[in-house]
Amino acid sequence: MDNNEEHKDQLTKQDVELQIIEVLKSVYDPEIPVDIYEMGLIYEINLDDEFNAEIVMTLTSPSCPVAESLPEEVRQKVEALWSVKSSKVNLTWEPTWDKEMMSEEAKLELGFL
Repeated sequence: MDNNEEHKDQLTKQDVELQIIEVLKSVYDPEIPVDIYEMGLIYEINLDDEFNAEIVMTLTSPSCPVAESLPEEVRQKVEALWSVKSSKVNLTWEPTWDKEMMSEEAKLELGFL
């Protein structure tokens, strides 16, 4: 058993979710200087008992230029975490994203406050 396997036995779903959130904060829509987590584009982070992750997310609009590449970037970055066994991203348009879903930090950064 390697060192990561030993640590996996001690991880909780909350630990892994926090790691996933940190990774999501490194993903940006190229047109907006705020990460996708603070933008409110992540609706759900689901983990099963084996740490397979499912991310439910949206985009700012269905015609977003990164509609194909951004969910794949999210999937790859989450799956690259040593604590995550696999990653799947489900794109949804319900509820429709609007600026009220952004964190206070994101609203401040974009001048909405």
